[in-house]
Amino acid sequence: MNKNDTSSISFTAHYTGYVWYKNRLSNDAFATKQGYAYYQMLRPIEVLAKKFIGSDIKTTLLQRHQLLDRELISLIQQHPDLQILELACGLSPRGWRINKKYPYIHYIEADLAGMAQQKHALLNKIDSLNHRHQVSICNILTEHSPDSVESLLKREFDPTKPVLVITEGLVNYFTLAHIGTFWIRLAKTLKAFSAGYYLTDVYPKVTQHRFYHWIEFANKTLKVSSKSSFSMHFEHQQEASEFFKVCGFPQVTIFNPDEELSDQPKTKGGSLVWVIKAQV
Repeated sequence: MNKNDTSSISFTAHYTGYVWYKNRLSNDAFATKQGYAYYQMLRPIEVLAKKFIGSDIKTTLLQRHQLLDRELISLIQQHPDLQILELACGLSPRGWRINKKYPYIHYIEADLAGMAQQKHALLNKIDSLNHRHQVSICNILTEHSPDSVESLLKREFDPTKPVLVITEGLVNYFTLAHIGTFWIRLAKTLKAFSAGYYLTDVYPKVTQHRFYHWIEFANKTLKVSSKSSFSMHFEHQQEASEFFKVCGFPQVTIFNPDEELSDQPKTKGGSLVWVIKAQV
């Protein structure tokens, strides 16, 4: 098995794409038959999770998406010349929405070859592609190749302008050692720009959570369904902050949905996802 082949993650691309569609965050072109099938398959588990934990997979997906969007918009307001790279874009509607609202923003979506091809066809179908909004191939696990994040950033972005890299629903599919190596490379590459930012979501360890066993059950279900590994990182926010600083991001801010999203119900026992903003 090729250790750089992460195509099995596409299960969540279809599922999350359908969740965003159902919540009016995207065009109906983003809703796939596979996404609908997975959405229906997980409904019983979601009902149980909502009843006993006070949250479910859909809730955490929407919480992280809302927080990432909030911080993204804040950075655009701070830097009107901001350039954006969304890695492992899957069926995320973010690029489509940003291109509609801020057509002057340079936005590149990137993923593995198969997913990138699907995304390109989808966006082309709804006339979203142009000289500002594009799709590229990128594999975060490769370093010395045209498909590496280093090559993509150097080739497609202006170093005299600020840049933001976004990953959503990606990092927990890797061990902390593997994703930490990527973060070190990313921080080093972002230092070539006038300002470099990174936004991501992280699912923390929940060993102290009152519904730990239920969460572990959902975790194992996701592993089986997506045929991929899924590990949680960091027990405390301070641990996450220190790890990012060691990786080369001296400025780190961690957002907890329970504290940041006052219009959303709080999860019983504590939030299951964080959003992290790191700056070089």
